Order: sequence, then structure tokens, then C-alpha cells
Amino acid sequence: MVIRSYPKVELALLYFPDSNPRVAVNHLNDWIKHCKPLLAELSECHQSRYAKFWSAKAVRLIVDYLGEP
Repeated sequence: MVIRSYPKVELALLYFPDSNPRVAVNHLNDWIKHCKPLLAELSECHQSRYAKFWSAKAVRLIVDYLGEP
């Protein structure tokens, strides 16, 4: 997987390829919400949960905590 900035929908669909885009984003957000260390690190890197894109740093954190899609 290439670590770069991703639209939230694109990254979510990598994790949940058979889902509707909105459902995929909701599932990924739920995974993140239930991983407290990841959630804390994302807030430390000033990644807003309302942003439309994940920064490359945020993507690296997500992959580190949740594994590659």
C-alpha cells in the first residue's frame, strides 16, 4: 500500500471494498473510534474527524494500528 494522502471514502473502500461508500466510511470511523490509542494520535497530529481527506501521516497511523487493507 502506498502511504499518501487519501480521500476518506477511498481509504475506507480499501478496507471495506464490498460496501457502499458511506457505509465503508462509517465502518472505518467505528474502528478508529474503538482504538483509543489511534484516536489519540490522530488528534495529536491535528487530523479532524470532519476532514474529507486523511493526511499521509494519518494514513500511516491508521495502517500501523489497523493493518493494511
